[in-house]
Amino acid sequence: MTDVRIENGAIKNYPEHLLYQIKSFERIPIELFESARDGSIHIANSIALALRSKQQRGKNLVVGLATGSSPIRVYAELIRMHKEEGLSFKNMIAFNLDEYYPIAPEHPESYHNFMAEYLFDHIDIDPNNIHIPTGTLPLEEIEEYCKMYEKQIELAGGLDIQLLGIGRTGHIGFNEPGSEESSQTRLVRLDNITRRDAQKDFDGIESVPYRAITMGVGTIMKAREIYIMAWGQHKADIVQHAIELKPTAGVPATYLQNHDRVTFYLDKESASKLTRVQTPWKTGSCRWDDELTCKAVTWLSKECGKPILKLTDEDYAEYGLSELILNRNSAYQINIEIFNRLQHTITGWPGGKPDTDDTFRPERSKPKKKRVLIFSPHPDDDVISMGGTFIRLVEQGHDVHVAYQTSGNIAVHDHDAQRYLDFFEQYLKSMDSQNTFEDALKAKQLLESKSKHKNSKEVRKIKGLVRRGEARLAARFCGLKDNQIHHLDMPFYETGKVKKKSLSDADIEIIMNLLESFQPHQVFAAGDLSDPHGTHRICLDAVIEAFRRLKHKSWVNDCWLWLYRGAWHEFAIDEIEMTVPLSPAELLKKRKAIYAHQSQKDKPPFPGEDHREFWQRSEDRNKATATMYRDLGFAAYEAMEAFRRWHF
Repeated sequence: MTDVRIENGAIKNYPEHLLYQIKSFERIPIELFESARDGSIHIANSIALALRSKQQRGKNLVVGLATGSSPIRVYAELIRMHKEEGLSFKNMIAFNLDEYYPIAPEHPESYHNFMAEYLFDHIDIDPNNIHIPTGTLPLEEIEEYCKMYEKQIELAGGLDIQLLGIGRTGHIGFNEPGSEESSQTRLVRLDNITRRDAQKDFDGIESVPYRAITMGVGTIMKAREIYIMAWGQHKADIVQHAIELKPTAGVPATYLQNHDRVTFYLDKESASKLTRVQTPWKTGSCRWDDELTCKAVTWLSKECGKPILKLTDEDYAEYGLSELILNRNSAYQINIEIFNRLQHTITGWPGGKPDTDDTFRPERSKPKKKRVLIFSPHPDDDVISMGGTFIRLVEQGHDVHVAYQTSGNIAVHDHDAQRYLDFFEQYLKSMDSQNTFEDALKAKQLLESKSKHKNSKEVRKIKGLVRRGEARLAARFCGLKDNQIHHLDMPFYETGKVKKKSLSDADIEIIMNLLESFQPHQVFAAGDLSDPHGTHRICLDAVIEAFRRLKHKSWVNDCWLWLYRGAWHEFAIDEIEMTVPLSPAELLKKRKAIYAHQSQKDKPPFPGEDHREFWQRSEDRNKATATMYRDLGFAAYEAMEAFRRWHF
């Protein structure tokens, strides 16, 4: 088989016969990239190439632009090319896909504001060449305005390139399920899922507009070339539907299958549910390395409803895995190999078991007592994601430190901040204090007045202190002393809004300084890349970049980085490299540590789509992991926490 490789971030060299088979599943051409960053740079380079080509011929490039989180990295790279490489946008005519209705251009969540912040204010585009639907028109004027918007695109020569993201309903632009393929620019009603996804930006779903003006599917389909992108695990299901289902009004993105020049740009996470990734043996011949064999065998066990050691040659043949048998001689041999592989991931000694042969253990036995550093993106991710392992590491005598990477201040309800301020005020009165504590009193006044500035610096400080106190209580419950608890307050987070700043050198240096001062043997960090708000992704990028910059240090060679998953989803079993079983008593102790985060209990400000409490999500996920191992034929544990090692 041809050696599949990654070249300039893109996965290359799929053999011709495999590509032919893949096309029987994939109805849209895709470009698969190692990361969202690599994919975004590729898209930006394509746009830049088109711009320069038009410039050489003295012509304009007409581009349809998207908003949301997906194109932000594309725009950042275009800005970099403008500032560092002299890329000019004077010949670009831009038409935005959509805008909320009703909404003023100066509203912080309007797409006028978004495009200015992320692109237009940083390049040399002619303001007269910027077109964004107006969200302030009287209702009776909208129909005529939408016809005029279509006419403007036509007069500009039509769209050369249309840039798209995809919503979780499968919408492109704001063309929600039910939209017709011939639809034009119009006023639409937003799907409830779309509005719920937007509530994090609008400070509650009640503030999210019910309607929007959007280019129609038919408008989009007239573009000469379409680039559609999706990044992250939370887009995996809808990506699979858009690419592998037949065109249907229920998933408007499937209409793109009827376009002659469309490419779907994906990273590994967003592509994870595609047949070529999830079950590649269905697409043709495979290179059966250990990882793919483990994926296939665990999949087969689940499909057959049998433990691994009971799988037969007939099972492999019936489910299309005869080629694997040919590569490995017999089902018996494969079963033993994969069973042992997974058995070796299970350990009650997450810091390594002292004075033992560690050949088949996930962690080293030496040194007996390790310096362990746990990074927690938010102030509760440590106990939610790995609370049982956290407690066990402390109980087994390791020198454990925890570092809370962000303040988490925006995830505190106003009424919780008010409660603490009321207590503080009453405390001062009872002590007859002469101190004014102006910042605290100002924060109290802002909260009471429901000011639009309620996430001001003063309010954020109070809310940050709420999260800090809860985190310290939970860490102490796990057995740490105050000098083992670190609050990093990384600057990228401190915007007072859900939208964060980009990762900066200042953020990375904070991580580097802590790592260099502590020189850990073990580091745990959040690898939950489906976090819908992006904080986990940025925090992990900071940790990995810090290690990259410190790689010349001798202690780094003896430091292992373990990734855990958070409240959103678990690793696939073939990806897990260490699992720590928890007894019923240990699971209860973990729950009590999570309870310390009272501001996040019952109903946190940003629960995502899952409305279970965080302790419930955590326990259900840990129990599901244990059940998954049990169904494969392993011992029946109450719960299990799973980890995957980052191999530098």
